[in-house]
Amino acid sequence: MTPGPGPMRRWVLAARPRTLPAALVPVVVGASLVRPASIEWLNSTLCVVVALALQIGTNYANDFSDGVRGTDEVRVGPFRLTASKLVRASYVRYAAWGFFLLAAVAGLILASRTSWWLVVVGLTAILAGWFYTGGPKPYGYYGFGELFVLVYFGFVATIGTSYVQHLSVPGSSWWFGLATGAMACALLEANNLRDVQGDQVAGKKTLAARLGRERASWLYAVCGAAVAVGLVAGGEAVAGIVALALYFPGVRMAFSQRNGRELLALLQVTARTQLALGALLVVLFFSTR
Repeated sequence: MTPGPGPMRRWVLAARPRTLPAALVPVVVGASLVRPASIEWLNSTLCVVVALALQIGTNYANDFSDGVRGTDEVRVGPFRLTASKLVRASYVRYAAWGFFLLAAVAGLILASRTSWWLVVVGLTAILAGWFYTGGPKPYGYYGFGELFVLVYFGFVATIGTSYVQHLSVPGSSWWFGLATGAMACALLEANNLRDVQGDQVAGKKTLAARLGRERASWLYAVCGAAVAVGLVAGGEAVAGIVALALYFPGVRMAFSQRNGRELLALLQVTARTQLALGALLVVLFFSTR
């Protein structure tokens, strides 16, 4: 029997590092929409803390909820704490709420410096993170995960970060919110395509599981196309063209005959594409402002 990862490494793996670009990129893009000299660095840093804490908290919450439901018993993806039985399920739940608490504290500080309406937005984000796979009727089990990801890891993160710079919202931030949200959805589809067979067995009805492995490939392709549309409509045509080129290998992989563990590379490719596009946007924004 292969031994599990060590006490610290298991927690790092369960935090799903490859999903963290979904939290980081929209914040960086949102902050970069203003002139470099006018960036509110403290507010931007607080946005980073909120976004990363929400992402990690949601990942641990998913680990806990999927583990206690038995969904992860047939997973082919990365290591999970609860399903492995190496960590008590209650500890994973405490970790999830610990990161949600960190997000709440950073969010309260941010709201005190900008607008108290952010408290409402932050509360809905925490509840959405928990009930994604938690509670009696987890919406992630019924095909609404993409909507959550698009809203919170796209529009809310990008527009919110842009807003807390100078309490105004540039019109282009909506298009870049679409682009970053679609990037995060592509990351979600990379996960869901890999897990289609296991999710179908476990009764987890993600959109990919509902459509089946072959037809669900179109979900990934649509996400990549939506990224390009958002970037071009936001005024960054070069970035849109680059996005199509960078997502092309992932699209080919999605439409291939690969299944299960054979699709683990798709998550890696998609995460790298998201980071590359985020970095490119920062360079383009700063070079024209």
